Parts: sequence; C-alpha cells; structure tokens
Amino acid sequence: MRNVTFSVATQEAMREEMQRDSKVFLMGEDIARQGGIFGQFKDLATEFGAERVRDTPISETAIIGGGVGAALAGMRPVVDMHFADFIGVPMDEIFNQMAKARYMFGGQAKVPLVLRAPDGMTRGGAAQHSQCVESWFMHIPGIKVVIPSNPADAKGLLKAAIRSDDPVLYFEHKRLFSMKGDIPEGEYLTPIGKANIVEEGTDLTIVSYSFYMNHVLDAAKALKAFGISVECIDLRTISPLDMDTVYSSLKKTKRLMIVHEAVKQGGVGAEVSARVAEEMIDYLDAPVVRLGAPFVPIPYAPTLERLVKIEPEDIVKAVRDMLGR
Repeated sequence: MRNVTFSVATQEAMREEMQRDSKVFLMGEDIARQGGIFGQFKDLATEFGAERVRDTPISETAIIGGGVGAALAGMRPVVDMHFADFIGVPMDEIFNQMAKARYMFGGQAKVPLVLRAPDGMTRGGAAQHSQCVESWFMHIPGIKVVIPSNPADAKGLLKAAIRSDDPVLYFEHKRLFSMKGDIPEGEYLTPIGKANIVEEGTDLTIVSYSFYMNHVLDAAKALKAFGISVECIDLRTISPLDMDTVYSSLKKTKRLMIVHEAVKQGGVGAEVSARVAEEMIDYLDAPVVRLGAPFVPIPYAPTLERLVKIEPEDIVKAVRDMLGR
C-alpha cells in the first residue's frame, strides 16, 4: 500500500489509462497550462503532449459536445467540468445526446466518455461554486454516476469509468483533493455499481458517499463511547444503486440513516429510503432518518454556511436521538 492524496490518485489513474490506451485523452479549461485548478491534471500535458491534454475555450457546451462527438468517433475522452455548478450549461449535450445515443442507435454506437465534475462546499464558495447536484443525474437513464470518498476508490473508480463503454459522471468533492489515504500497489479497479461496507456494526446502518462518508466514519467512532455500533456503507456509485448491500445490512441492524451534503429534498437519501420502504419495511424497527442540506442556496458568510453543513457532531446527535441513547 502507498499513502497518497486523492489528487495524486486521480493523476495516477489518468496516467495509467493514457499509457494503456492511446484513445484516452483529456480536455477542459486550464488542464494543460495550469494542471487543473485543484492540481488533478498536474504534469500530464508534459508527458502526453497538447494533442492528448487539450485546453479548451470557456464553453461548457463546446467541451461536452466535443467530447460526445469524439466518443462516438471511437475515442475515450475524459472531460473536465471545472466546477460541477456549471454542469447546467451543457445539459442538452448530457441528457439528450450523451445519455441517449447508444440506445437510439440500437447499440451500434458507444459513448465511452467520462465527465469529471468537482463539487461540494469549501469555505466561502457561496451559492454558485459549492453545490452537490448528483441527484439530478440519477433520473437520467443511460448515464452511470460515481462518487468516490477516498483516494483508493478515486483511482479505482476513475480507471473503471474510463474503460466503461457507457458515459460516466465522476463527481469528486473539492475538499477531498488534499486528503491522504492508502491505495493498493499495482493494477486495480473499483467496480462501478458496488457499495462498500467500510465498517461493520449492529445497532444502525448509515449510508453515505463522497466527502461526507468521512464525517460518518468520524461520527461512528465517537458513537462507540456511547455503546452504539454503527454499520457504515459507502455507496460509491449512485446510478446504478447497490441496494442489495443496503438491504443485507438492514436485515441485521433494523435501522437506517442516510447522510449527504446535497439538499435533502429530492436527494439520494430520498431514493434510497423510498426503495427501502418498498422492499424492506417489515425489517425496520424505526422510521428512516435523512440528513441533508436545507432547501436554501449555500450562503457565503461562514456563520450562515455552517447552518447548511452537516458535521460529525450533528450525525452523533441524530443517531442518539434515533436510538434514545
């Protein structure tokens, strides 16, 4: 095992896949000249040249449209959205073209495109540079949506996404880029569509993903002092959802909490809890609890920003309230 940052893990994934397959290339704003605003593409232009690491104009429509065209023509583009907040600009290219082309051509065409989208709150990012919009894309057939929470899965999921013949949205939380973690030596892939039981427990199942998965693990550690054992599940992929892993856990714990940074209304937690209600209601000993952001734009002021964030102590309190401990 090696200890590297999330950013370096994604660099390694890109480098290995570009070395393995000459059809893989990068395009986006400032990725060659600057190495990406979070350093996630550092030195790739020096190694692979301007043909395979392409700086683009400031036009999200052109970036995604060009990527879709390149994928249909047989390439394997990885396109960078700079900030996930800007993903509304090329929505036609995403949900009418990228997602539907393979289906509409009866499988004769493939769209092996990866769209990387840095998301989430950082200090003072405010309403237009802090959003988590992953749940929008759970509603669109034809797209896979992955969201790693640690460096090992960042690398493994990105490599798996690049090799997929279907388009993949790869959300990567901005606060994760500097996070360090152990990654395996040698070649490995993290399977798309498979959740991971990060920690086993008996009293409660907490489901999360992305940066907040780390808050859940911190909360689970703190809850041990109160004699509470939490099973922690990292979804890793939200479309397709691995509900079998969630169901198996609930047969043991009988209680479910879902935690995410995104707005609670219409979020991933709503979909997970709805499926649990449909399939597992007889196993539950308590109502499902969802923790998510309130239905407001993300404020700039630090004091107000804190009111829309969920911290480990908030999760601890919610669990103790749920269990009456």
